[in-house]
Amino acid sequence: MNHTDSVLSDSAIARLRLLTGDTATDPDARYVIHEALGQGGMGVVYRCWDAVLEREVAMKVTLAPTGPGSAELADRLRTEARVLARLEHAGIVPVHDAGRLPDGRVFYIMKRIHGRTLAAMMSDGDNRPPLSRRLDMVERVAEAVAFAHDQGVVHRDLSPSNVMIGDFGEVLVTDWGVAKVMGDAGSIDADTVLGTPGYMAPEQAQGKAEALGPSADVYALGAVLRWIGGPDTPPAIRSVIARCMESDPQRRYRDAGELLEELRRHRNGERVLAHEESWLARVARVLKPWRTPILLIAAYLVMRVAVAYFNRI
Repeated sequence: MNHTDSVLSDSAIARLRLLTGDTATDPDARYVIHEALGQGGMGVVYRCWDAVLEREVAMKVTLAPTGPGSAELADRLRTEARVLARLEHAGIVPVHDAGRLPDGRVFYIMKRIHGRTLAAMMSDGDNRPPLSRRLDMVERVAEAVAFAHDQGVVHRDLSPSNVMIGDFGEVLVTDWGVAKVMGDAGSIDADTVLGTPGYMAPEQAQGKAEALGPSADVYALGAVLRWIGGPDTPPAIRSVIARCMESDPQRRYRDAGELLEELRRHRNGERVLAHEESWLARVARVLKPWRTPILLIAAYLVMRVAVAYFNRI
């Protein structure tokens, strides 16, 4: 056997590392990359196979290892991974691992979601979910964002395209690439407009990054509520939307937690604080949970009156 015959190939070395558990220095030995699932301005998301735990995962990778803006993209991806790592919530995609590929690109590994975006679901014509289900999905989004706000994190890019609906009804908030950690000066992008047009608060659209807080996410949630609504949107929810989308941040809900309380009040048939209801609407709201027994009693009384009338004839 000559010297060249004794040299192991890269794939053989990778297999040996898998057998010995030595995968930290060579992510490719552990994660087998398949097709791309999507691409944004910061990176590409691939479907991957985790050869150690034998499961399908998703890998988000920066677009290029070098070149203009590559260092900034790498920093953003690392920040996104750290933000996700601190936000352990059922409505936020969990991160499993992070590192750098042999070609220099920064990556992180997260749960593989099977489903489609809220934007795609709403564009499905007659197969769109009913309004009650749509409101429930926004409430679930608000729960995840409220948790993030409690942890000092502002998403800054909430939109229907950044909400995933899983095949089993899971609702997950995705794409935390421009998230801001409150109090962390390094996460502030001064004079930079970040976000999705149509869902950015006025102060965000003006590039006032230092002024952005939880109320900017509240504005975006109001825009999502408005987008999923329609002619059948209840007046109380219209009032909630109006308060979310006030131009003055001080007039909005303080954070997603306050908005979540309003959405739960509406779902439970309670008075929504942002909505001024007439006495007739209040009576209808209070009686709504008892509508079936009231109708049954009314039908019974009508029947008794009819029977009594015909017995007198």
